[in-house]
Amino acid sequence: MYVLDTNVIIYFLKGDEGVKNILMEAFFAAPIFVSSVTEIELLAYPRLTAEEETTINSFLNGCVLVPVDSRVARLAAVLKRDYGLGLADSIIAATAATTHSTLATRNITDFKKVANLKLKKV
Repeated sequence: MYVLDTNVIIYFLKGDEGVKNILMEAFFAAPIFVSSVTEIELLAYPRLTAEEETTINSFLNGCVLVPVDSRVARLAAVLKRDYGLGLADSIIAATAATTHSTLATRNITDFKKVANLKLKKV
C-alpha cells in the first residue's frame, strides 16, 4: 500500500512515464492513499484550469482519501516538532504511518530523517 506525496501525483498528471508505470502497477496491487492535505495542495494552484481540476478530481476518485483526523494530526505534530518537517509534509508522513503504508515521493531527502517511515523514490 502506498500514500502518494503531492509531487508524485503532479508528475503522474504531467505524463511522466516512470511515475506512470509505477503508479499503474500500484493501482492494481492495493489501495492508493492520498492525504486530504495533498488534495488541498493539488486543487489550490492559483492558475488551475477547469480541465486540470477535472483531471485531478478523476485521479483522486480512484484513491482512498485520508482525512486529517486527531490521530493523524497528533502524529503530524510530533513529526513536525521532532524532525523539522513542514506542515504539509508532516501530515503526509503521518498519513503513511497511520495507514501502515509506504510513502511514494520524489522528495526522499526531507522524509528520510523520519525514523521507521517506509519510503519509495518515484
